[in-house]
Amino acid sequence: MSERLTSGDTAPAFTLPDADGKQVSLADHMGRKVIIYFYPAALTPGCTKQACDFTDNLALLADAGYDVIGISPDKPEKLATFRDTEKLKVTLLADPDKQVLEAYGAFGEKTMYGKKMTGVIRSTVIVDEQGKVERALYNVKATGHVAKIIKDLGV
Repeated sequence: MSERLTSGDTAPAFTLPDADGKQVSLADHMGRKVIIYFYPAALTPGCTKQACDFTDNLALLADAGYDVIGISPDKPEKLATFRDTEKLKVTLLADPDKQVLEAYGAFGEKTMYGKKMTGVIRSTVIVDEQGKVERALYNVKATGHVAKIIKDLGV
């Protein structure tokens, strides 16, 4: 099981392909705060709800200085379908090797429907302008999570 991040940790650097195959790095966002959320799979009900909630609140978050990045183990082609089908505006990145998911503590053992399994742990990590972890939230719920983040951040 990967180590979970805590406030004050340096956010692990990454470069991953987006839905169009373009490489996106955490370093591209230096100087802005970044909300990185990790989700199990594109085009599933909970992940769709969460991505739509982030899209609906993207302007509000951007005005408050936050960029939003969603990361899943899906391939770029599936992310493109997800983005286009749901009209998503958030940046979606593909991590099929799960290296970034593991580096952020968002992949490991979890309990789903009462059974222990290994998979993506729905998580959100908020990174400050200098690349330090401001908050790391694990085992979050898809529904209501975005509203909670906005409230907690005072946006």
